[in-house]
Amino acid sequence: MGKYSGKTIVVTGSGKEKGLGQGILQAFADEGANCVVSDLVIDAEAEGVADELRTRAIGSGAKVAAIACDVSKADQCAALVEQAAKEFGRVDVFVNNAGIGFKMKPLLEVETAGEWDQVLSVNLSGAFYCTQAAARAMVAEGKGGRIINIASQAAKTGFPHLAAYVSSKHGMVGLTRASAVELGGHGITVNAICPNHVTTGLGAKQNEYFSKLLGYDKVEDYLANMSAKNPMGRPGLPSDTAAACIWLASDDAFYVTGEALNVSGGEEMH
Repeated sequence: MGKYSGKTIVVTGSGKEKGLGQGILQAFADEGANCVVSDLVIDAEAEGVADELRTRAIGSGAKVAAIACDVSKADQCAALVEQAAKEFGRVDVFVNNAGIGFKMKPLLEVETAGEWDQVLSVNLSGAFYCTQAAARAMVAEGKGGRIINIASQAAKTGFPHLAAYVSSKHGMVGLTRASAVELGGHGITVNAICPNHVTTGLGAKQNEYFSKLLGYDKVEDYLANMSAKNPMGRPGLPSDTAAACIWLASDDAFYVTGEALNVSGGEEMH
């Protein structure tokens, strides 16, 4: 029996191979949790993520479902929670992981409709819609719950050419704190995790962009410099963020809420 046997976790934006969402679900599947893979569409890649989780869950009794959701649409967020609860009984842990971080452009060139609005609608409004939907279900169930927001080092520090992303992640920390205040009385904790750079599919696009912006001939040289500046000597891994989620969702972290936890190898300390 794993630590999360009988529990159900939903992770948005988890249908990409080698993504943070997949890493989080892998950790929970290994602990026996029922897992809901969710992404904008459930395509072959997302089905592959779900199938890999089913393989990991063999012997634990855990089950896996894949449910499409555009988190920028409040009705789809509500439907995601409803379908997950219908499939597995209830939602115990909800992770707001879906995000857009690949729209990089100088501040003066950002288009309000094309870039700013899209990033905010997914990263911040999407987190709000899903938090509201998950919390409503958890309150109705009366057994508490865990909501975890995957923010970023960019929730603590400004970065060039990422005005919308940085703003959305700072806003996510505000949403975390406001939600924690209101939901604590229901036994629901709300926390954020702030990873440093992780080379997922999204991270790879950032690597290419910023290595050129900073004048590196090779992406590998940019990554080497990034590692050298980190006290732990490397960028983040999906498993680092997943381990923090495992703890925040546990009974050991019941009295921790409203926090924005740095998972950055010491790169971010405030």
